[in-house]
Amino acid sequence: MKVFEKDNNVFKLLSEAISEGIIVVNEKQVIVATNGSADQIFGYEQDELVGKDLNVLIPQKHHHNHGEHFESFIGHTEKRHMGKGRDLFGVRKDGTVFPVEAGLNPFAIYGNSYVMALVIDITLRKQQEQQIQDLNAQLEQKIEERTEELHHTIQELKEEVTLRMDAEAKIKESLRKERDLNELKTKFLSLVSHEFKTPLSGILTSATLAGKYTKTEQQEKREKHLDMIKNKVKYLDNILNDFLSIERLETGKVTYKFSRFPLSKVINEVVYNANMLLKDGQRISYPKDIDDHVVEFDEKILELVLSNLINNAIKYSGENTTIDLQVQYQDKILTVKIIDQGIGIPEKEQNFIFKRYFRAENALLDQGTGIGLNIVKSHLENLGGNITFTSEENQGSTFVITIPTITNTN
Repeated sequence: MKVFEKDNNVFKLLSEAISEGIIVVNEKQVIVATNGSADQIFGYEQDELVGKDLNVLIPQKHHHNHGEHFESFIGHTEKRHMGKGRDLFGVRKDGTVFPVEAGLNPFAIYGNSYVMALVIDITLRKQQEQQIQDLNAQLEQKIEERTEELHHTIQELKEEVTLRMDAEAKIKESLRKERDLNELKTKFLSLVSHEFKTPLSGILTSATLAGKYTKTEQQEKREKHLDMIKNKVKYLDNILNDFLSIERLETGKVTYKFSRFPLSKVINEVVYNANMLLKDGQRISYPKDIDDHVVEFDEKILELVLSNLINNAIKYSGENTTIDLQVQYQDKILTVKIIDQGIGIPEKEQNFIFKRYFRAENALLDQGTGIGLNIVKSHLENLGGNITFTSEENQGSTFVITIPTITNTN
C-alpha cells in the first residue's frame, strides 16, 4: 500500500494531471488512493477517503449487490465500464446522490491486486439528456397534436368538398330540370299551337261550306261537313281532357272511383266510338265471351285506357287492316291485348314511348300530342295495373294492359 502513500510523488504527479476522478481500491474494497478530482467530485478533503471502505461512495440501496460484482470483477483482469446498460450513482459526503460514469482497470503491484476506477460526474450530461428527452417528448406531443389538427382539417376539407360537390350536383340537377321544363314548355306551346290550329281550320272550313249548302237536295253534303265539325270538336275535347288529366296527375288531385260493371259495357262504348274513326277497309276484331263478365275497377279510367290504345291502333294502321282486341282472365287479373298491323315503333325509340310529349320519328306527320300513353301508364300504375308492348317497324305493335281486382261472374 506504500506505493500509493502521500509522499509517492509519481502517483500524485500522474493522477493530478487528469480531470477525471481516480479512486484505487485493494482486494478488500478499501480505498488506498484518490486524486484531487475524485475528492472534489465526492466532496471530501485531500486524502480524506484513503482507508475508508468503498461503500461510502455507493448509495445504500446498492450495497447488497456491489460486493458480489466486485469479487466477480477482481477475478477477471480485463478493463470494463461499470454498470454497462444501466445507470450508476455515487453518494457525496453530504449524502447527495448523483449520476456517475466509471471505467474500471484491475492491476497488480508487488503481488497485490488493485482496481483503479476513473469516475466522471455526469450530472450535467444527465440534465441535458433529460432536457433533450423532455424536448423530444414535447416535440412528439406537438407533432401528434399538429397531426391530429391536420387530420381534422383534412376531414373538414373533405366534408367541405363533399358538401360543395353535393351543392354543385343539386345546382346542375336544378338547371337540368329547369332546362327540361323550358323544353317541355316550348314543346307544349308548339304542340298546342299545331294540334289546335289544324282542327280549328277544318271546323272553320266545314262550317263555311255547310253554310253554302242551303238547298234540300244538298242535305247529304251538309251532314258530311257537320259530321266533320263534330269529329274535330271531339278531337279537341279529347286533347283538352288529356291536358286536364296531366294537370290532375301532377298535382295529385286525381281521384279514382271503383265500381262493379259489365266489361262488355265499356268494350262496346269504346268500339262504337272507334268505329267512327276507321279508315277504308279497317275493322276491329271484337273479343269473344265477355258478355257475362263483371269487373271491379274505375270505369272511366278503363274506358280512357282502351280508347287511347284502340284509337292509336287505328291512327297508325293503314287501310284494309284489322285491329285485334283480345281479353283474357286469370287469377282475378284482366289482361287486354290490342294488336295492330300499323307502322310500328322504331327499335331505337321504344325506350321513350311512354315519355310525355314524345313521338316517334315515323309518326310525326300524324296528328297527336304525345301524352296519351304517358297518361295511360300513370293511371294504370296508380291503380296497381301495368302496360307493356312489343313492336316492329312496318310490322305493327301489340300493347298489353293488366288490371288487378277483377271479379269474374256468370
